[in-house]
This record gives sequence, structure tokens and C-alpha cells, in this order.
Amino acid sequence: MPGRVYRKLHPEITLTEEERMQLERIRQSRSESVRHVQRASILLLYADGQNKAAIARDLGMSLVAVNGTIRRARKVGVLQALDDLPRSGHPEVITPEAKAWLISLACQKPTALGYPHEVWTYSLLAQHVRAHCEEAGHPSLARLAKGTISKILRAQDIHPHRIEYYLEKRDPEFDAKMAEVLAVYQEVEILRESGDPQAPLKAILSYDEKPGIQAIANTAPDRLPKPGVGGTLQRDHEYVRLGTLSVLSGIDLVTGHVHHSVCERHRSAEFIEFLKAVDAYYPPGVQIHIILDNHSAHTSKQTRSYLESVPGRFTFVFTPKHGSWLNIIESFFAKMSRTVLRHIRVNSKEELRERIEQYLDELNKHPVPFRWRYGLQMVRE
Repeated sequence: MPGRVYRKLHPEITLTEEERMQLERIRQSRSESVRHVQRASILLLYADGQNKAAIARDLGMSLVAVNGTIRRARKVGVLQALDDLPRSGHPEVITPEAKAWLISLACQKPTALGYPHEVWTYSLLAQHVRAHCEEAGHPSLARLAKGTISKILRAQDIHPHRIEYYLEKRDPEFDAKMAEVLAVYQEVEILRESGDPQAPLKAILSYDEKPGIQAIANTAPDRLPKPGVGGTLQRDHEYVRLGTLSVLSGIDLVTGHVHHSVCERHRSAEFIEFLKAVDAYYPPGVQIHIILDNHSAHTSKQTRSYLESVPGRFTFVFTPKHGSWLNIIESFFAKMSRTVLRHIRVNSKEELRERIEQYLDELNKHPVPFRWRYGLQMVRE
């Protein structure tokens, strides 16, 4: 008797390159729901030829769940199978008018409706809707659940429980001040191309303070990494605060030299001492332009008095209010925070001072000028 030929009752799932990339992204994601991650894993394993029983065993799932995901993929498509199929049952009873009313509530602050809360939670919103839907003429919301609220609002990309921050321009002269700062950066480029950095006629500094650098001490010794034992530096959770220091720093944008001072505070007195050190660094006759913010120490009576004592030596170019991002030195401080100050532990404030100064002195051995690109084309035009 000739051997029987069995046809496949269930055709294999074939993934396109794009579908495989999407499923891999979902499987490795930490923000996707567990359900999506599991179903993406099922489809990837099945497409690679693994049988259903092995998939269920490896993922710790039931065979019924694995079969259901694969059936949905054949029926509606691979990516669509990550979500549940619409279930049979009663038709939707929430009217469009009721949804619009719910959305309008979500777009108000709870305080406007008599609650002490600053933002909605789905529980609070559901409670309010169920309590007032009859009088508002929307009885279809009388049994509204939190999950239904989430679906309705998510469909409109509304998330009343979240806050996103923005920064409103409060300086009416923002654009003019920004143009002035960009013009200085344009001048820096010209000086680099044509000037002699060893004998400058003008020095241009980007200046700011970095206050509140914590001097933190360990309460127990760090444990260093050991092969086969622990691959990371281990540190006791407890620590001791020893105080703070401030770094006053200005980068010469032409040469890259970093002028710096590490102080207990950053008042007018410390700023003036910094200016005196900068004055002593450059030869007489060199004009010193400094880009800085509107901190009170930069415009105080003491600072103005010092500037009057050295007429024509310093010119301040102020960044606009909330425009500190226009100051190159912010990038310098960000790099210092990421590299030297991150996780730093010391035995005293003096040790912290020495380590910061050592870092800045090493930079000055091989100075690298910082360059600004944004908006310079606008200045040229």
C-alpha cells in the first residue's frame, strides 16, 4: 500500500523583514505591555520553526494562548494579532455625545470642578462621570469603567494624568539678545580663521557658575570589581554630606583655555576675583568679551564698580532670560558632570576641590576649543 500523504492543516507563518523588525523591537521593549511582548515572542519563535508545545514551555504560557495568537496572525495579520480581536456581544452603547462630554471633562483641571487634585486619575474621572452623567444627559456612562475611559481618551491621544513641561518666552528682547550672542560666535569663527591665538587683540569667553557640587563621603569602603565575583564597583547605600562647592569657569572660545576658580560660594566677591584673574592672564590692550547670564552677581553694584576701575577692558554680552542653552559653557559643564562629578566620593571638601582643579588643569594642557553651529547661517544672511 502506498504511503499516505498528509497535507499541512496549518500553513506556516512567514514574516516580512519589516514585520520581523517590529516584533523584535516589541520583544526587547521595556515599555510595551506584557501581553504584546509575549505575543511577539510567540510569533517570532513559530516563524523560526519551533513547535507550539515547545514555545508554550519556553515562555511559561499555556498551549491555548499560543494557539490563539497563531490563529489570530493567520486571520488578521502578524502585527494585528498582537491585540485581541473584537468580541461578539452587545453593540456599543456609549453614544458619541457621551464620549465628547467625557473628553471635555478630561480636558479640564479637577480643581475647576471642585476637587483638590491637580490632575485627573482614571479612578477620580470615572467617579465624577458616574456621579454626574445622568444630569448631564448621558446615562450610557452610568457604569463607566476605568479601562473604558482609558480607551476613549487614548483614541484621542489625551492623557489627563500626565504633565509635559514647556518654557514660555518671558523676555520680550529674546530674539535680539540671541542675535547678539550668535554674532559673537560668528566673530569667534572669524578670529580662528584669521587671528593669531598667541597674540590676540580680543579674547571671547563663555562664562558661568556651577554651584552646589556635593562633597559626599562613603561610610564604608568601595568594593572594587573582581573577575568571577562581581563585575561592578560596589558601594554602601549610606553616605555623609560634607558641604558644597561652586565652580566659576570661563572658556576662551578661540584658544580653548579654561579659566576657573573653585569657591565656597559664588557671590559678587568671587566673580570679581575671577575677573581679576582673567585680567591678569591677558596682555594689556586686549579687549575681553564675556558671554554670561543675568545672575545678580554679574550686574551688582560691586561688579559695576570693579568694571569702572578697568575701563574698556571687559564687555559683557548677556544671554536672554531662559536662554542659558545659548551659552557654550553649559555643554562644558554637562560633560564635566557626566565624566568627573558623576558618582564622585571624597573624604573632604578640600579633596573635591583638588580633584576638580586637577581635571581642569589637565584640560588646559591640551585645550580644545568648543564650537557653536546653531543659527550662524542666519547671522551670515
